[in-house]
Amino acid sequence: MKTINGGVCAAKGFKASGIHCGIRKNRTKRDLALIYSETVATAAATYTTNLVKGAPLTVTKNHIADGKAQAIICNSGNANTCNANGIEVAEKMCALLANELNVKANDVVVASTGVIGQPLPLAPIESGVKPLVAALSENGGDEAAEGIMTTDLVKKEIAVEFEIGGKVCRMGGIAKGSGMIHPNMATMLVFITTDTAISAEMLQKALSEDIKNTFNMISVDGDTSTNDMVTVLANGMAGNPEITTEGKDFDEFMKALNTVNVYLCRMIAGDGEGATKLLECSVKGAKDEKNAKIIAKSVICSSLFKAAMFGADANWGRVLCAIGYSGADVDINKIDVSFRSNKGILDVCKNGAGVEFSEEKAKEILLEKEIEILVTAGDGNASAQAWGCDLTYDYVKINGDYRT
Repeated sequence: MKTINGGVCAAKGFKASGIHCGIRKNRTKRDLALIYSETVATAAATYTTNLVKGAPLTVTKNHIADGKAQAIICNSGNANTCNANGIEVAEKMCALLANELNVKANDVVVASTGVIGQPLPLAPIESGVKPLVAALSENGGDEAAEGIMTTDLVKKEIAVEFEIGGKVCRMGGIAKGSGMIHPNMATMLVFITTDTAISAEMLQKALSEDIKNTFNMISVDGDTSTNDMVTVLANGMAGNPEITTEGKDFDEFMKALNTVNVYLCRMIAGDGEGATKLLECSVKGAKDEKNAKIIAKSVICSSLFKAAMFGADANWGRVLCAIGYSGADVDINKIDVSFRSNKGILDVCKNGAGVEFSEEKAKEILLEKEIEILVTAGDGNASAQAWGCDLTYDYVKINGDYRT
């Protein structure tokens, strides 16, 4: 497997575009994105666990109930959530695009991201669909990635190439996510395309399994969004024998999917609102995977620990504190903690107690942009990873006047 260029357009038969249509006031910001497959593709998706769900999620879930889709339309700047006419607007977006592309409205995935509780005007979308379709290009993945951004500071995209059944397959993904990020479908939109031939059932199985160790293991601020969705389209144009059961080919597909998803997870966590550092908590030696995940999530979600990382303060007691209230079945007296970055590794806790270390070396390690928190539980052989970011002054500034 190797990383390639192209994002969501890397796979055969996919084109994309992104334009400014007028939903966002800033004309320099693209606010409408499109991903299109030349042929109808198998489709799978996972959605937020929040009881409050954006109207686009309801519409998309209905549209891909048959396991098929051909296009994805997404706007930024408005979430189309908690609106009396939200379903109507989402369905109209699909109908407008379907008419312009000459596809079925039920084969359109629709997504929205932005402010909650404000009506989404249709006029900009009605006028924007034609130029959006006209802009479709095999090199349009970058524009689509920009079109789904809200408070994101960087575009998030990746593509990989791998082999299944003697055929070269490709998979690409784009994502948005910066704030309102928390495990159990962390707040984000992720769109993945692949030319692999795989049944809708196996595609859904692959996605549902992988998010348990990827998108459900990131947190920026403890808030689970209303519009989270991860969608995968697989058009089969690589020509491999269709994957219909578990086995070697399915395993290869899972490796590719995991590679794409882990990369996007790290991008989302590192681009958290106001963040200056990517935090990765790696747990090993836990009794089982469940407990390993509980420990990793609790550390990443601790506001006190996140604040310490912003200040490059090796306050390891906050790691143990987070583990202690996590609910994990763990013996605190066996816990080891270390911090690692490009500047080296530093042991700060052994068997639940502090060890002497150089504060100067700790500061040097923790001033880096990517920090690993290494936790050894000493209770078994299970491991897990979680991703997050530091908590900064700018997070409050960004969210203090996000709507206005």
